[in-house]
Amino acid sequence: MKQFCAALWAALFLVVSGVTASADDVTLRSRDGAIELSGTLLGFDGEFYRVETQYGELTVDGSGVLCEGPGCPSLTNFVAELSISGSSTVGEVLMPALVEGFALQNGLKSERLREDDTHFEYVLSEAATEKTVGRFRFRVSSTDEGFADLLADEADLVMALREIRPGELALAREVGLGQLDDVNRSRVLALDAMTVIVSPTNPVSALSVSDLARILSGDIDNWRTLGGPDAPISIHMRDAQSGIAQAVEDRVLRQARLQLLDYIKRYPTNAELARAVAEDPLGIGVASYSEIGNSKPLALTGTCGFQLRANRLTIKTEDYPLTAPMFLYIPARRLPKLAREFLAYTRTGPAQIITRRAGFVDQAPEEIALNAQGDRFANAIRVAQGETGLNALKRMVETLAPLRRLSTSFRFEPGASRLDAQSRSNVQQLASAIEAGVYDGRRLVFVGFSDGEGPAEGNLQIAQQRAQTVKQAVEAAVETSTLSHIQLATDAFGEAMPMACDDTSWGRQVNRRVEVWVR
Repeated sequence: MKQFCAALWAALFLVVSGVTASADDVTLRSRDGAIELSGTLLGFDGEFYRVETQYGELTVDGSGVLCEGPGCPSLTNFVAELSISGSSTVGEVLMPALVEGFALQNGLKSERLREDDTHFEYVLSEAATEKTVGRFRFRVSSTDEGFADLLADEADLVMALREIRPGELALAREVGLGQLDDVNRSRVLALDAMTVIVSPTNPVSALSVSDLARILSGDIDNWRTLGGPDAPISIHMRDAQSGIAQAVEDRVLRQARLQLLDYIKRYPTNAELARAVAEDPLGIGVASYSEIGNSKPLALTGTCGFQLRANRLTIKTEDYPLTAPMFLYIPARRLPKLAREFLAYTRTGPAQIITRRAGFVDQAPEEIALNAQGDRFANAIRVAQGETGLNALKRMVETLAPLRRLSTSFRFEPGASRLDAQSRSNVQQLASAIEAGVYDGRRLVFVGFSDGEGPAEGNLQIAQQRAQTVKQAVEAAVETSTLSHIQLATDAFGEAMPMACDDTSWGRQVNRRVEVWVR
């Protein structure tokens, strides 16, 4: 109430006479009638009013004021409204499945109403009384359109298949949406991957990320260079507004300092892209792992001989380097209670089950036994150098043998000490599991690894620092527990267990990681 009164004294004025009230005009009056604030109602979440005034946007506690004017909402028949816009990959299957699961768990009836090819809404109502309690409106288009709708105040949440870009971050700050790359401003709903695909008749079975960048830029234009037939390469990609196509540009081409060719074939959906590549013996494309159809996926390789294939486990652990998290971006704006409850639901176990059933990779932590990680340890043995390398490998096996690896991993932004967007979401996910008592009585060890560039002793120190950074981030995120029922520790093995070759920037990035092992 103090904040409300301060804002009202700063804006102390009555509605200017002679001005015709619009449908959204409201006057908020303190209960003693001494203070008034007039403006345009931007939103009401059942508890707080959000009003645009000549002094800017204000959020006012509804318990301390009376609302007058044509824009005032009904307090007794309040309906929570939520507008969601963005990626069709996220919005066509996954989000509807989560909304329906949320409604079922909370004893609500959900009814889907279709408006056109890109717009639909879910009406949530109480099963017993059929009283409408929520309307979740969807606009299914592209990641680009989702961010544009958010910036235009036409959406509350954005479904995205890529991280928010610097220009979008700056615009969001300017319009008062907060710092959208902060913790809790985004979350990962599910995991996908950028999968390189070819026709089943194509003899090529593996490709390096560097060669992929050179193909997409036109530097490599004949399959003969890659061990295939002497024939030109035909490139197929999603439309330019697609989040997965933009992620390819951001994470493959930009890192190689190359640009995508102008004359490539584009497709509006993943299904159409996969079908076109499967039918083109000389074609290549980058598709969503969840929708590769009848095409053949290629392994990612490097000069050191390592190969990484996209599968459910390598995507979940982020061992596969071209993972594509499915983001939900949340602005610094108070949402209705029903919407907040839905967001909390997306992190729960039932939501992860729904994610798997919808055909995507969920984030529910899995425990992986040491004997199920033969390929990783074979790679470690292959690159161990001299007595020092073998001693480090021996210590790692002795330390980790009694433990099981969690599928949750953490990585950092290139050239920075800050966790990347997916890892920031992983921190919240792991903290939620700790708060729920999932690991009570157990010991979690944050284990740091590095790339092989530079002296081994320095790499070990950096890996230990990264492990400590992740441990502290998880501890800070645990809000409702004292951590007295769980042990958290750190360890590091530097360059002892690489996941990819160190001869490329993306390979080194994959190797710099923090894993979680549990006993």
